Amino acid sequence: MTKRKICVVTGTRAEYGLLYWLMKEIDADTALDLQIIATGMHLFEEFGNTYQQIEKDGFSIDKKVDISLLSDSKLAISKSMGIGITECSKAFADLRPDLLVVLGDRFEIFSAVSAAMIAKIPVAHLHGGEATEGAFDESIRHSITKMSHLHFTATEEYRNRVIQLGEQPDRVFNVGAIGIDNIKRLHLLSKQEFEKSIQFNLAKRNLLVTFHPVTLEDATSELHFTHLLNSLSKLECTNIVFTKANADTCSRVINRLIDDYVKEYPETAIAFDSLGQLRYLSAMQYVDGVVGNSSSGLLEAPSFKIGTINIGDRQKGRIKASSVIDCLPEEESITQALEKLLSQQFTQSVQYTISPFGEGVVSEKIVEIIEKVCLERIIMKKFYNIR
Repeated sequence: MTKRKICVVTGTRAEYGLLYWLMKEIDADTALDLQIIATGMHLFEEFGNTYQQIEKDGFSIDKKVDISLLSDSKLAISKSMGIGITECSKAFADLRPDLLVVLGDRFEIFSAVSAAMIAKIPVAHLHGGEATEGAFDESIRHSITKMSHLHFTATEEYRNRVIQLGEQPDRVFNVGAIGIDNIKRLHLLSKQEFEKSIQFNLAKRNLLVTFHPVTLEDATSELHFTHLLNSLSKLECTNIVFTKANADTCSRVINRLIDDYVKEYPETAIAFDSLGQLRYLSAMQYVDGVVGNSSSGLLEAPSFKIGTINIGDRQKGRIKASSVIDCLPEEESITQALEKLLSQQFTQSVQYTISPFGEGVVSEKIVEIIEKVCLERIIMKKFYNIR
């Protein structure tokens, strides 16, 4: 029997971490042949050369697609998207996958899916139907949905939103958030192992901080992140673990400010281009909260029974657990949110948090579907009208 070729495209450290167990399941399935395309941030030293982690995990990368992330200006990002379409087209012509699997809402993935659409390659999309009203990721995500043929959403509300976009209900599956698989299946590090792995000792209180640009706003990244740093600098007996921003417009100014902060407070702060999924999730076991505007604070943190401070509008519109504290990207508002996060009353209340994103086993559910679904004529889509 001919194996069905499943091509997974990954462009960032965080996205790969979410896809890890799905890739393992595909690779282990005797009816499927895993193909991997690494692109985007994975191929740049500035962002940690994280393609090496993919290889270290035992995977073979079939194609490395360099999209020249040499700058984070609007013009440079647009150029990278164009290069991505061209180079992914070449990769698909060589690999000839039966199905493309992608996750999320980034411009690298938009380029890959655009190329797949023209090449008449069916696309399976994870985490569609979500909202991030403060970022152009919102438009990219919904555009990917319209170019995709199978949909795996994290909640029933998101499933309904994908159907509202005109997708056939029998092709939209609510499987839960795939990041929960990592929490359930990874053997996380002990506190001693984690401290040794980052060469940094945790304090009485600790925070995990990740902040990305709000891409629909002009030149706000430096101001907003400076407000956050000012609030963090007021904390006592608290260590900060930073993970740097993705390759979005204006991301480099955030990373520069992180480096400057760590130089000023070397005893209480440390920064990483990429912690990797194991260390990142291990960190969540031992920190008192997640701070910034990363989706991980909404998707994964609630399962660890820790609080999240969600700053500004980047994640506006997403479903949130009771452990999430929203605040403005202003120093006073962030300071108040930190006080609430670290209060005894809130710390006790988050122990009763229920994640709205399921209980895991997501990878197995997806593989079962993509192994059996009929791909013949699946690219011939009809718009589903809600009556």
